[in-house]
Amino acid sequence: MKRKSFKRITALIMCTAVLVAGSFAFDGFTESDVASAAKIPAATGTVTDGNSKVAIDVSNTNQGYIMIKYLGTVAKVKIQITKSGCETYTYTVSKNGQYEAYPFSLGSGSYSVKVFENISGTKYAQAFSNTYNVALAGDFLPFLYSNQYVDFTDTSKTVAKGAELCKGKTKTLEKVTAVYSFVVKNFTYDKEKAATVKSGYLPNVDNVLAAKKGICFDYAAVMAAMLRSQDIPTKLVVGYAGNAYHAWINVYSAEEGWIEKVIYFDGKTWKLMDPTFASSGKESASIMKYIGDGSHYTMKYVY
Repeated sequence: MKRKSFKRITALIMCTAVLVAGSFAFDGFTESDVASAAKIPAATGTVTDGNSKVAIDVSNTNQGYIMIKYLGTVAKVKIQITKSGCETYTYTVSKNGQYEAYPFSLGSGSYSVKVFENISGTKYAQAFSNTYNVALAGDFLPFLYSNQYVDFTDTSKTVAKGAELCKGKTKTLEKVTAVYSFVVKNFTYDKEKAATVKSGYLPNVDNVLAAKKGICFDYAAVMAAMLRSQDIPTKLVVGYAGNAYHAWINVYSAEEGWIEKVIYFDGKTWKLMDPTFASSGKESASIMKYIGDGSHYTMKYVY
């Protein structure tokens, strides 16, 4: 692919959007058909922490997540989670007064959790800080549960659609193929939303599914929600495709292990593939060649 062509493509897929809500109908598919594998985080209250401004539930850290609820009145609140010796993950609280789940996506170890309130402009003051030792019951657990970035419940339409697509399929890669193909063939990239997205944007997977359009973050969140709810470990990865900020997924199967970067099955073997590029680029030969080369992708964060 020529460099000039890639610049046009990367401009097209920059991660940005605010999606329009809509409705979704299932052709003869009922809630009873939905798989029961969806792992939904909970604040069970067994082990708690916090202060007058923050409620922390650490009852289920062995499942790969922490529940945090902001109790104060400040409009802008940030959470920083850092595993010792690793990159700091910064989140924006989106539901004041409600618990949100944040993953321990870097595995077992010591994690620092800090909460900051906005004072003015870009200045923040620390409202809470503590350190927790996390011992995961299974390495895949952070990539099976719902969290703030891959947000679903057992009644989400996205979960129901994933179950519909995977119905009758027993092999992991068959399910991945079904979900991937559905998204690539039915979703379109939303350039208008890409130009207007605000910092701190989080996908609403059911709205994205209903609209059948979005940005790379939306594509990845919908696919991750569908696959996780089918008990398939799926990482939502944020990083760079070339020089463009981008999001994609990694999927685990017993047959292949972790399928890194992005995933696509060409009928014979599994290759690196990006659903956003493939969809927006209509799977052209030049697009397929570029995104089939994992060296163009650089991972920064995993959720």
